[in-house]
Amino acid sequence: MSFLVPLVLVALALFLVVNVIKIVPQGREFTVERFGRYTRTLKPGISILTPFVESIGRRVNMMEQVLDVPQQEVITKDNVSVKVDAIVFIQVMEASQAAYRVDNLMYAITQLTQTNLRTVVGSMELDEVLSQRDLINTRLLATIDHATNPWGVKVARIEIKDLTPPADITNAMARQMKAERERRAVITEAEGEKQAAIARAEGQKQAAILEAEGRKEAAFRTAEARERSAEAEAKATAFVSEAIAKGDVNAINYFIAQKYVEAFGELAKSPNAKTVIVPADFAGLTGTVAGVAELVKTLGGNGGAAARTVVPPTPKPPRGV
Repeated sequence: MSFLVPLVLVALALFLVVNVIKIVPQGREFTVERFGRYTRTLKPGISILTPFVESIGRRVNMMEQVLDVPQQEVITKDNVSVKVDAIVFIQVMEASQAAYRVDNLMYAITQLTQTNLRTVVGSMELDEVLSQRDLINTRLLATIDHATNPWGVKVARIEIKDLTPPADITNAMARQMKAERERRAVITEAEGEKQAAIARAEGQKQAAILEAEGRKEAAFRTAEARERSAEAEAKATAFVSEAIAKGDVNAINYFIAQKYVEAFGELAKSPNAKTVIVPADFAGLTGTVAGVAELVKTLGGNGGAAARTVVPPTPKPPRGV
């Protein structure tokens, strides 16, 4: 019997250690109940409870958790059935509220998310559901976070994980996408051809402008040349007229020789001429040239000295060879 007392004392000591001294790990919080009533929350670390009076009520995970929402079928506003699932990121902020204000917290949040997911997706058409996931996430987050606030839970974010339309709708969407891309390709090609045509027209316009500018400049140069030629001809005529007025016969010989040479040159250049006409007497042409030279000497002589008259032989009519 004597050895039973130490055993009882050791067992009592172990019982007290196990039930009185509590170590709370990081990321967890324990609620303390006194005779079944919540009194306080134990933070991470070591704590001591009142023996036989206080006990641990709930062990609450305070870390952020990921809740997988099961897939469900939802009918959109335009009567298309789509399969939708989501994931929810939650974090308990108040351990006592999460422990005592709702039973089975995870199940409650899952059902709340599914219900609101049906509501949000059902109020939108299929095209909006497929293209506006961010809007769905935002609306769900605002609704569920407000609903879970009394439970001491913070909903960090909600993401639509998958949206699956029916197979026939998927095929129709693929054909629609293909047609839309072909339409864009045709529009792009037409736009390119339009730009190319505009560029070509602009180039032709610039070329025409430059060509017109060239013709204008050429005409101006030609007119200027004719004007200068006319001025030179007028001056020559004036000099010749002055020489004729003074009785110089060489001036008349100058004009005769000029017309003679011009007529012979035109006759030789004619494409229809089958024979070449040459003067029968080259001495007459030589005399004419000598008369022209004498006229030049007369016009350039000193003090207006009297010119020496040189009468060239009269040219004979040309004969054909």
